[in-house]
Amino acid sequence: MNKQAIAERVREIAARTVAESSLELVHVDVVGTVKNPTVRVYIDKPGGVSVEDCARVSRALSAELDTEDFIPSAYVLEVSSPGLERELYNLRDFEKFAGHLAKVRTHQPINGQRNFRGRIKEITGDEVVFEDKTNGEVRFPYDLVAKANLEIDLEEEFKRSGKVTPEN
Repeated sequence: MNKQAIAERVREIAARTVAESSLELVHVDVVGTVKNPTVRVYIDKPGGVSVEDCARVSRALSAELDTEDFIPSAYVLEVSSPGLERELYNLRDFEKFAGHLAKVRTHQPINGQRNFRGRIKEITGDEVVFEDKTNGEVRFPYDLVAKANLEIDLEEEFKRSGKVTPEN
């Protein structure tokens, strides 16, 4: 069984396990070799996940994976939050985080540019509308996205914490 097949089967099992806990399955990744894989499962919920959420999902998922016994060797299971600067894995993630700061790299240049930093404005069909800090509004089909991550909005974080922004 290859890493992609393992990841897909883990994704199916993890989706059930996570749904029972009212959490969202964000992504499953299998890294390393097939003989010594690390299975990474990213979960989330509004307000963020706790260490207890990760531990609970890890125990339940580990029990299921051991019962199914389809991974051909010993493996390491990691369950965690996707983090503040989480990767955006699909078009649904772009829709969910419309209005947030992000950085995006495309497979090919758009108006001579492949790296964009700014705010996700909206999604129209399969097209991402992005407000780039350098070139203003840019539109590109989601299929051109090579990698995308949220960026921390420091100004917003300072407002939330009640602290003064660096400019003040």
